[in-house]
Amino acid sequence: MTQSNGENQQKTRSGLKQIRAGIQSRSVKARQKVENMTKDDVKGFFTRNAFVILTVAAVIIGIILGFALRPYNMSYREIKFFSFPGELLMRMLQMLVLPLLVSSLITGIAALDSRASGKMGIRAVVYYTTTTIIAVFIGIVMVLIIHPGKGSKDEFSKQQQIEQVSAADAFLDLIRNMFPPNLVEACTKQFKTQYAKRVVHVTMTINDTLVAPNSSQQIEEMIPVPGSVNGINALGLVVFSICFGLIIGNMREQGQPLRDFFDCLNEAIMRLVAIIMWYAPIGILFLIAGKIVEMDDISAMGGQLGMYTVTVICGLLIHAIFVLPTLYFVITRKNPFVFISGLLQALITALGTSSSSATLPITFKCLEENNKVDKRVTRFVLPVGATINMDGTALYEALAAIFIAQVNDYQLNFGQILTISITATAASIGAAGIPQAGLVTMVIVLTSVGLPTDDITLIIAVDWFLDRLRTTTNVLGDSIGAGIVEHLSRHELQNTDPEVGNSVVEESEKKPYQLINQENEYENEHPVSNETKM
Repeated sequence: MTQSNGENQQKTRSGLKQIRAGIQSRSVKARQKVENMTKDDVKGFFTRNAFVILTVAAVIIGIILGFALRPYNMSYREIKFFSFPGELLMRMLQMLVLPLLVSSLITGIAALDSRASGKMGIRAVVYYTTTTIIAVFIGIVMVLIIHPGKGSKDEFSKQQQIEQVSAADAFLDLIRNMFPPNLVEACTKQFKTQYAKRVVHVTMTINDTLVAPNSSQQIEEMIPVPGSVNGINALGLVVFSICFGLIIGNMREQGQPLRDFFDCLNEAIMRLVAIIMWYAPIGILFLIAGKIVEMDDISAMGGQLGMYTVTVICGLLIHAIFVLPTLYFVITRKNPFVFISGLLQALITALGTSSSSATLPITFKCLEENNKVDKRVTRFVLPVGATINMDGTALYEALAAIFIAQVNDYQLNFGQILTISITATAASIGAAGIPQAGLVTMVIVLTSVGLPTDDITLIIAVDWFLDRLRTTTNVLGDSIGAGIVEHLSRHELQNTDPEVGNSVVEESEKKPYQLINQENEYENEHPVSNETKM
């Protein structure tokens, strides 16, 4: 035991020395870059980060413009005209919800099945699925306990007359929506139990004698009847897409034509999303400005956004500091914080770039050099994790959707909350790797339960900051997953060819739709290239 503690302390010291040396070398390189900076370097920086700069500028200009227009007391019609460019952005994103959700899930599940056929793949998928579900649960519990969005929009609550549905009917509706009888109808409608009155005539008989023969008592009772509401049945499409993707993956050569079709469809949709995202700064500018002009009480809304930000940060910290290290300790019986200390460089890079793909080379380097994780594990687990592990994003989406419902004083039942959790998990997986994934998945989640998508404006102002925390949480989850999978697969790794794992990265295709990404100086330090070409 003493020897083990000594080894851990020595490993911690060596890890800290490596981190200190890495920080010093980065400082020297940064100083040299600043000293040798030219106009072309500045131009290249703005070119690579044009989208981020434009988005931040749009948020700032939108806030300033909104406050500047408030004294003019614009009418409701004038505000709608002014916000029209932002409305177009929301309509464009809603247009892509259906094809994006179906094509990305089918493509991802079909490709995953061939890679996750072994024990290592199954362990990785189980870990990522478990942590994502836990993250969604944490987000929902946090937003329900803290309740950051106290209802303030009476207009919406008056328009949306919420019909009380029993818990049993809500749960049965959830299962019914998982298996829609008509996939075409599922693209536009969801099943929802409604209630109708039924009059029951009651007569009393005593010893076969009718009491009061000329009168009978009438009792009204409410009975459940089939009904529907407008909106995409995202839950049914998710279940169908997952099952369809698994079947295609198992069909091998026979299913290759279908895989090629959905791959092509997915890439086309992703390219279209990337093009629309270049219009996003304009739409965001007018959405934010219009929402500020429309608000009656700015201080109340500011307080809600502040509490919302605190709620998201608390949820992410609980998942990153308590849940993930606890899982690592329970499974490996090793100190999780020693393992995390070797990942500081990757976590800082994720916080700075807000891009999992740009951080991937640093994550490889930290795991393989600092934490001595087998390359066969990192080359397999990290690419898979970049596809399906979105702990921070799933937590954020579920929390944000319920926050918007709270702001609108919209009472969600158990079935709707469960729908949000499932849709947030599936949408975060399906939209992984695309620009502004948070904005796209938020539209999907809100659409699944019929919440207003224009209220996304409420959280866009703080999304750029929270997005960095989500990315850091995602990278931490990927890395801890690699450590756990290596521990569980240690016996198989001893009997496996060391070169087996190197082929996994080569199978990963470069996605040409990733038009908007953050590059960094480390992308060329590892064989895995994250640059995308159009």
